[in-house]
Amino acid sequence: MKKISTFTLLFITFCCQVFKLSAENFFRRLDNMLTQRYDRGKVDSIYVTRPQTKWTILPRMNVSGSTISTEGIESRKHFKSEMDANRKATVSVGVSYLGFGLNFAINPAQMAGKYRDFEVNFNSYGRKFGFDIIYQNAKNFNGWYERDDINRIEMPDGMLSIQTLNLNAFYVFNNHKFSYPAAFSQSYIQRRSAGSFLLAASGMFQRATLDWDIDLKLRMTNIGIGAGYGYNIVPGHGWLLHVSALPTIIVYSSTSLTIDNIRTPIHYNFPEVILTGRAAVIHQWSNKFAGLSMVFTYTTNGKEDNLAIHNVKWRLRMFFGIRLGKR
Repeated sequence: MKKISTFTLLFITFCCQVFKLSAENFFRRLDNMLTQRYDRGKVDSIYVTRPQTKWTILPRMNVSGSTISTEGIESRKHFKSEMDANRKATVSVGVSYLGFGLNFAINPAQMAGKYRDFEVNFNSYGRKFGFDIIYQNAKNFNGWYERDDINRIEMPDGMLSIQTLNLNAFYVFNNHKFSYPAAFSQSYIQRRSAGSFLLAASGMFQRATLDWDIDLKLRMTNIGIGAGYGYNIVPGHGWLLHVSALPTIIVYSSTSLTIDNIRTPIHYNFPEVILTGRAAVIHQWSNKFAGLSMVFTYTTNGKEDNLAIHNVKWRLRMFFGIRLGKR
């Protein structure tokens, strides 16, 4: 029994050593593969470089909101309305390793029961391609309505319910010198000022219900294509300013308004547009950086002499990051 126990102990020790070596070899190979992938992008290193670290820890605070406004003719009278969703604020912490990241976010107001809307933001900013996907299910809108023969009426929370999906994708032509990730994901560093023309596609899908004196339902589908321009300004060491605009012309539109079960299609009026704008300011020093970024989408449909609908969706992000682990 003593010999068997000794043999078993030696066998277990041998297996542990083999497993340890195998695990170390696996993680070494994985690290080498990720490093090669991380450095694979062909960029002009005079303008753009990768951080010389493996890890990035990134606490962030996000604030977002949306507005829907209308203007048109009702019963031969001119009217206007504007409804704002309650602001959404989240706190998040992200950790990335050689370009692969994991992010965890919480909404303090929602956890306290003060914010009941639902919103999902998913974005990716690559060297050549990028996109934003934003879904919002909001019921906490408040605002006002006025008409030539009616004084302004305040409209409280709970009357308007909206589900909106905004999509925007882009392609960067001058991706060797101009970097979107430098401004929005900090996985690159912009060293000199550069700009690029951008190819863009956008989509906006919305369902709205108004429970007021009348039962009103709005259905809207928009798809647009276009082009724009982005520019990264490096005014001094450690600073980066970004601004870009992506206007797209709506090439497919299907919009209808249903009032008390009577459906009325809203005809397309050229030009109807979806405009996506982005801006950022970043300062980095040593292995740290901090900044502020903004993304907004503006969509317009129809004409004021019948019915015009304007949608604005925006997100503001404040962040602080630390880069660790020299490559």
